[in-house]
Parts: sequence; structure tokens; C-alpha cells
Amino acid sequence: MVTLLILFFNKVFSQSIKNYEFAGFFYPANSFSLDKLITDFISQVSISYSYEDRKILGIISPHAGYIYSGKVAAYSYKILLGENFDTVIILAPTHRYYFEGVGIYPQGYFDTPLGKLQVDKDLLPYFSSLDFVRLEPELFSAEHSIEVQLPFIKKVLPQCKIVPIVFGRLSLEEIRELVDKIYEVSLIKNTLVVVSTDLSHYYPYEKAKIIDSQTISYIENEDFDSLWKSFILEENRACGMLPLITFVIYVKEKEGDIIINKYDTSATATKDSKSVVGYLSAIGYCLDEKEEKMGLTKEEKLTLLNIVRNTLENYLEKKEIPEFKVDSQRLLEKRGAFVTLKKHGQLRGCIGRTVADTALYKVVSMVAIDSAVNDPRFPPVTSREMKDIEIEISILTPFERVKSLDEIKVGEHGLLIQKGFYSGLLLPQVPLEYGWDKKTYLEHLCLKAGLPTDAYKDRDTTIYKFSAEVFSEHQIRE
Repeated sequence: MVTLLILFFNKVFSQSIKNYEFAGFFYPANSFSLDKLITDFISQVSISYSYEDRKILGIISPHAGYIYSGKVAAYSYKILLGENFDTVIILAPTHRYYFEGVGIYPQGYFDTPLGKLQVDKDLLPYFSSLDFVRLEPELFSAEHSIEVQLPFIKKVLPQCKIVPIVFGRLSLEEIRELVDKIYEVSLIKNTLVVVSTDLSHYYPYEKAKIIDSQTISYIENEDFDSLWKSFILEENRACGMLPLITFVIYVKEKEGDIIINKYDTSATATKDSKSVVGYLSAIGYCLDEKEEKMGLTKEEKLTLLNIVRNTLENYLEKKEIPEFKVDSQRLLEKRGAFVTLKKHGQLRGCIGRTVADTALYKVVSMVAIDSAVNDPRFPPVTSREMKDIEIEISILTPFERVKSLDEIKVGEHGLLIQKGFYSGLLLPQVPLEYGWDKKTYLEHLCLKAGLPTDAYKDRDTTIYKFSAEVFSEHQIRE
């Protein structure tokens, strides 16, 4: 009986952990030796530019054995030292199985000699809604393209979670759909994309340099059309061509840039120039958005949340509105803001002020009362309910008129629609909460304004976009 129980629990435990398979072949199996090797690789890298004013979107890193490509990979991972990402989405090609769509590891852990990395199962619903996603752990068996990245990730981002995605065959339209999901996820969590790919395979050194130089030019110029054409023509440019195309489109959607850090070939390690493999390190980034949003500190956010809760508790219990004093210059800025109240996860009230003519700390106090007692969709909140109320604050950026619907990015932009005497507003987090695409988002915006669902197409309709800095009591407590 004891033996059977041990076998049972071992089986259950092994199902939750993806064991490493290439330690001792592609990289050292000994944790001390592996840690030292990665540390040495990274210490030898010199980066001449700063990313202080930039947001890192992702990196491109090779996936050969560390003696061949580890030094190139270090150029990508060196940049991540000191960064803090919630989740790393790994885009990698399949080398063993050939299938349609992409495979995503659904939950559990990937083990490395340096420790385990947890799969971010909370993001699974975003990707599993795509028809071409396959939640099949067996697609990751004997696949080195993801495993080779994991020790580097564990070394520089030890607390992050991962979403491993292995690519079969996809259409360009399906790639765009996947990019949309990655984009949505990036608005919810601080996300890094890692593209695992080598470049050309087994050409003579001089020919490989010519081919790789052109591929690098496509990547640097974000020319995904040329990359796609080379994939269709089955040109031997990169084993991870579809992950590369996905990343290039993603960076382009983020209005970002790609910088090449390092290029090399296997000839450096093998001294054999007759048949080489190309390796690339690159980084995708965009300008930091802190200037557009307020970039409040945790203490400032907590102050605003406490102002809202104290306002509501005093008003609902005593019909009194307390006075508040703040020292932060940010909280004294004039901004529009919304206060959203939820009870057990369900909306209980949401009203805001779009005109930026009052100090932020006063605005949240004012609209908190309106959200609690003046939202026509709900009965007034009672003081007894406050223990179950979750408070969320959205601080608005200035409004900008939309010239083309192509400008609208679901999850990033809130929208205000106006037509005649009708108007309606939806905050940027709303379409993400309901899983709306852009068309559905615009239709619900029209409904919110009391207009026909296709009124957004009318010439006399005006739409404005804005961003918001959104935070809640639950997030602050985490």
C-alpha cells in the first residue's frame, strides 16, 4: 500500500512539473557550474546605451548549446538585470512535432538546475480563446528551444512566471490574432516577450553572413512582410521565423523599435567556417509611458484609496464629507478621474469627472459619493455594505480626438463618444474585463450613449480616446 501511494503521488507530482531534458548536453546539469557559466557570460557583456527612459518589450535570444550561443544570449539577458517583470511569454519554434497552431503549456512548473519557474495559468483564458491554441503538454517534450532559455530567465528574473508557447504552422492572420492577445496581456501585467531562435543553418560562413545580414535588416526595420514572404518561400533564414514575425508585429503595434545587440556564428566556437549557424541578440523597446500617465507611487495610490474609503464611510454613516490635506504635488494636480465600486466582483457603481479643473485628491472624494449613491443603474450603497466594497480608481489622461478607428487600441484606450446631445464613456479596462474586440467595444460605447450600435460610423459622430492609470485596493494589498 505504501509503495502504491508513493507511486501515485510521484505520478501526480511529475505531471505538475516539466522536468528539464537537455541539462548535461546543451548546458551544465550542475547548478553551481551552470550559475557560474551564466554569470561569466553576462559579466563579459558591455552595453553602451541606457534604457532608463524606455520600456523593454522583449528580447531575441538564440537557443543552441551554451558553448556555441551562450555568449550571444548573454547580450539579451544582461539588459534585464534589475528589471521586474510579472510574466515572461516565451515564443519558440517546434523541432520535434509538426502541427497546426501553437501549443501552450497550461499550468504547473518548468524545472531547471537553478530552480523552478511557474507557469502563469491566470493568463491561460486570454490565449485559450483562440481557435488555433492547443493546450497539450506533450508538444513540449524533447523540445530544447524553450528549455535553453529557462536558466537565463531564472538567473536574471528569478521571481517571474512564464507562458511557454511553441509554434507549429500559422497563417499571418492567426499570428495577428496572437499578437492582439499578447498586447492585451501586456496591459494587465508587466510582460516580457522572449523570442527563442537561431538564424540561418549550415551555410558557409560568408554566405551565412550575407543571408543573416538581410534577415537582421528585416528585423531592425520591423519589415514583417519580408520575413513572412521568406517563410512562405521556405528560405533558410531562421528556425524561429514565426515567433520572430510575431514579435516584430507586436513591437510595431506598441510603436516601438528593435535594436540589434550582437550577431555571431557557431564558427567562433568551432573554428569551422564551412557549415555555420547564425546567432542574434536583439531587444524591442518603446518609450516609457510614465510621462503620459501620472506615475503615482504606491503611497500616493494608497492615499487616494484611503480618501475614497474614508469619504464613503463618513458620508454613508453620518452624511458628513471629511476634509483632507495632502503634500504630494501629483495629488494636487488637476485631473479627471473615475471611482468604480465593486461588491463580490460585481459592479456596484461607477461615476467620474472628465473635466480636469479640480485637484485630484478632491476629485476622487467628490465622485466617490456620486458612484455610491447617484449611479442610476443601482440602488444607493449602504454603510453596512462597505465591508464588502472593493474600490478602484482610474486617473484619466487628456482626451485626444480620434481621426481613424485604426488608432484605437483595445485595453489601452478609453473612449468618449459624442453625437448631438448624446454622449457616453467607457474606461480602458472595460473591454478587457468583458473580452470585447474593437468592433464590440465601439458598439457598447454607442449603447452607453443611447445611440444605435453602428453610430460610431456616422460622419457627425465624434470619438475621443484617453488612457488611464488604474489601481484598486486589491492590487495595493498584493
